[in-house]
Amino acid sequence: MSVKEQLIQGLSDAGCSAEAARKIGALFETGSYDEMLHQMKKQRCVLVDQMHESQRRVDRMDFLIRNQEKRIN
Repeated sequence: MSVKEQLIQGLSDAGCSAEAARKIGALFETGSYDEMLHQMKKQRCVLVDQMHESQRRVDRMDFLIRNQEKRIN
């Protein structure tokens, strides 16, 4: 597996869209390393935002569970 293919696979494994991974792979291939890193950092921000949204959902579910437990007990 080439370095580019490893990069794309790693990005995919990290949760990046196929389109974003291909774009970053193309930037790697052309030697546009600064832009490649910029795009990788943007994808990291997307993943962090998704993580925070997921945490808000878990918090909401915890709230609902606690409320129902209080009603039952």
